[in-house]
Amino acid sequence: MDSQGKITSHLSGVFYRTISLIEEGIIPIYVFDGKPPEQKGEELERRRKVKEEAERKLEKAKEEGSKREMKKYSQMTSRLTSDMAEESQKLLNAMGIPVVQAPSEGEAEAAYLCSINKTWGAASQDYDSLLFGSTRLLRNLTITGKRKLPNKDVYVEVKPELIELQNLLKNLGISREQLIDIAILIGTDYDPEGVKGIGPKTALKLITKYGNIEKAVERGEIPKYILEFNIDKIRQLFLKPQVSDVNLSLDLGDPNVDEITRILVEEHNFSEDRVKNGIDRLIKSKKETKGLSRQTGLDQWF
Repeated sequence: MDSQGKITSHLSGVFYRTISLIEEGIIPIYVFDGKPPEQKGEELERRRKVKEEAERKLEKAKEEGSKREMKKYSQMTSRLTSDMAEESQKLLNAMGIPVVQAPSEGEAEAAYLCSINKTWGAASQDYDSLLFGSTRLLRNLTITGKRKLPNKDVYVEVKPELIELQNLLKNLGISREQLIDIAILIGTDYDPEGVKGIGPKTALKLITKYGNIEKAVERGEIPKYILEFNIDKIRQLFLKPQVSDVNLSLDLGDPNVDEITRILVEEHNFSEDRVKNGIDRLIKSKKETKGLSRQTGLDQWF
């Protein structure tokens, strides 16, 4: 936090992680969420309740002095407010980093940019990017080290992961439409519960055998209530999401040193020396990256 008690971790992450990406030859483009589809209301309400419950458990952990529980529930209570998003966009603009405002789902917009070859891939932790049609999905792009598995005292090493949509579909022997049907059975943001008792393996087996959800319902393999979710509507949200054609330049711009300094140092009390060092790194790496295609940069990095 800064001297006024305002959270600044989002600005620190945006500034330093973005510089690290550019130093690796990657040209990042940030896509911000717009208004979510009304079908996502149930999932958003579920997330709200999860955070409220986590906040109650966090307070209890503080009272008991349990550092392990405090860390666990503090992570679950983190929120990205509209003010944080706006501040992040201003900082990225000052850094000369391309920013895209999605009309609706950010995942859909990022996938669209990739599908029309304006970007090399969509970087996200969410597999929805594949359902939206991104030809490549990059996971764990800015995450390194080890991660504890949920509800287990087991740690696994986290590495960048690349999933190519066409290879995935070919290996599974299905179409993108069938992949979406599999996701609907398991549960998506638009039908969070999915079908009780059906996991990934069963869903793949049923869709591979019958072709789609409706035929599996006809054969009595899937409960009829799944049809109440308006499956066609959910499919169209993935196949034809609300996106906008991006006419602005997606290339790196020149950093505005004074504006970066104003936002981080003057407004939020960041260390002037550290920010100056970061700006120097940004300017140097931008010169080295200039003229490098996104595909070449990422191919070399992988």
